[in-house]
Amino acid sequence: MSDPIALSGAPGSPYTRKMLAVLRYRRIAYRFLPPSGQALAGLPQPKVALLPTFYLPDEAGELQAVTDSTPIIRRLEREHEGRSLIPADPALAFLNELIEDYADEWLTKAMFHYRWAYEADIAKAAAILPCWRGFCVPDQELAARGAMFAERQIGRLRYVGSNAVTGPVIEAAYVRFLKAFDAHLTRQPYLLGHRPAACDFAVFGQLTQLAEFDPTPMALTLKTAPRVTAWVGMMEDQSGVEPAQDGWNDINALPETLIALLTEIGRVYPPVMLANARAVMTGASEVEAVVDGQAWSQQPFPYQAKCLQWLRASRADLESGARAKVDSILAPTGCMALFA
Repeated sequence: MSDPIALSGAPGSPYTRKMLAVLRYRRIAYRFLPPSGQALAGLPQPKVALLPTFYLPDEAGELQAVTDSTPIIRRLEREHEGRSLIPADPALAFLNELIEDYADEWLTKAMFHYRWAYEADIAKAAAILPCWRGFCVPDQELAARGAMFAERQIGRLRYVGSNAVTGPVIEAAYVRFLKAFDAHLTRQPYLLGHRPAACDFAVFGQLTQLAEFDPTPMALTLKTAPRVTAWVGMMEDQSGVEPAQDGWNDINALPETLIALLTEIGRVYPPVMLANARAVMTGASEVEAVVDGQAWSQQPFPYQAKCLQWLRASRADLESGARAKVDSILAPTGCMALFA
């Protein structure tokens, strides 16, 4: 067995939960370092402090701090054989990438919104999240940490797009997603068939918070989509799943429930991604869009402009037949607006 991969993170980070579940499913040895204390002493620091942080060697063998979950999954695919999270069919692999991006960059809006827009959720997050950086502090110091953390995170909502105008749009979209996903789970256990893909773990990561931690969306998820709540619990550790080679959906016969999920993505994701990209390109101070017939405004987010570029590059790199298949699937869903 190779040396375990070192990473640090916290249970309140959806991307930490995403990547821990990926490592368990792929049976890749790892050691999880608490985000405080001596465990991180001497390790490199990331350029931007995000969770999780992986400590991986570069081409020269020097350890680097790496934080972007999607490229890390692709690196693990190259370096560790078996139990792949990427469908062999290139058109289905592209749908996997699109859904993963939606989960990482849109569902996270719901996660941040519910956590920092409702008093009960703010109170729980402020009380618990600082504890994961160290329990052994006086109550007064822990409370001060919680208040400071909550203030900082609430201030970051301007990047996520959660505000008085957009809040109802985010919440309505989350309920529709839950209903569509719950219906999908009546047909098959994973998004793209009978074995998990990278997009499953991306959705799972956000839902660890929405369905299992934050009080308001937790109650909503259970009431609206009990299968989804159960699915989140099962996805935590998929190490015992034995995936079949033919476990993926046939790209020529996708279930209608998957098309419904893609249609929900096309309903909300493209207008925000396109408006954000325009704002970043022009140097505008505000993103202005119309989402599901409602006004949308947020502060520009340069990283999501890069996400759109990467999605477009992936589609452009497809062989013409696979690209035509993807386009025919996405045409009625609204997702093709991303590539116009």
